[in-house]
Amino acid sequence: MTDVVKFKQHPAETLLAGKGFKLADCDPDSTPGYPGDKNDGEALLDELDGKLTTLQDQLFAESRFGGTKRILMVLQAMDTAGKGGIVSHVMGAMNPQGVQLKSFKAPTPDEKSYDFLWRIEKEVPAAGMVGVFDRSHYEDVLIHRVHRWADPTELERRYNAINEFEARQTAAGTKIVKVMLHISRDEQKQRLLARLDEPEKLWKYSSNDLKERAFWSDYMDAYQKAFEKTGTEVAPWHVVPANKKWYARIAVQQLLLEAMEGLKLQWPVPDLDVGMERELVERS
Repeated sequence: MTDVVKFKQHPAETLLAGKGFKLADCDPDSTPGYPGDKNDGEALLDELDGKLTTLQDQLFAESRFGGTKRILMVLQAMDTAGKGGIVSHVMGAMNPQGVQLKSFKAPTPDEKSYDFLWRIEKEVPAAGMVGVFDRSHYEDVLIHRVHRWADPTELERRYNAINEFEARQTAAGTKIVKVMLHISRDEQKQRLLARLDEPEKLWKYSSNDLKERAFWSDYMDAYQKAFEKTGTEVAPWHVVPANKKWYARIAVQQLLLEAMEGLKLQWPVPDLDVGMERELVERS
C-alpha cells in the first residue's frame, strides 16, 4: 500500500494571516505546503478521520469530569467557496452529538434590537463540544463595511468588541479556529454556472449571490481589514486557498487537528476501584 502523502509544511504556519499578510498576494488556486494531488489529498483526509474522532471523544469525556475545553471553528467565505463541503467532509467524520453547527442568517427584528454579539454569545459551544459557525459575527464587519451600513466609528467599536469577546471565550476554555476560504472571482463564476446547469445543485442558487458578486473588490478589502483588526494571538486568522476543494478540506482538517492536539486532552480516570467494580460486574 502506498504511503499517504502528508503536508511538508503545516497549514497553521503557511496559511497564517499574520502581520504583513496581504490577501491580494494569496493565490486561491495554490496548495501551500502540500506536494500531493487530489487523490493524495482525499487519501490523507480519510487517513486522519480516526484521529479526529478520537480527539473529539477525549474532548467530550473530559467535559463529563469537569473539563471546560471546547473548540469553536469560524468559517467565513464568499458564496460558493465550499463551507458546506468543509462541514460535511471534515466535521462529518465526528460524532454529530458532539458537534454544534450554527449558520447565522440576516438578523431578525428582535435580534437587531440588541447589540450584534447578543445572538452570537448564545450559540457558543458548551464544554466538550466542537462548535462551527457557518458565517458568524464577522458578517457584522464585512457586509456592513461593504454596504456602509455602519460608519467607521461603529466598525471600529465592533472590531474591538469582537477581540474582547474572543479573548473572553479563550479564557473560558474555548480554542478558536478562524478560517477564511479564499476562492477567485473566476472560480466563483464557474461554480454559480454549475449551480444553474446541474439539477442537483440548482436549489443552491440565489440571485442574491450575483448581487453581492458585484462588490467583490469591496469584500476583499473588508476581509483584509478584518484580518488586520481581529487577528490576535489567541484567535489568529488562517486564509485557505479554496479553488481546489480537496485542498481546502485537508488544510482545514489539519488546522482543526492542531487546535485539538494543542488542548493536551487526556482520557479522564474515574475515582473508583476498577478491580472491585470488575468483580461486581462478573457477579451480576
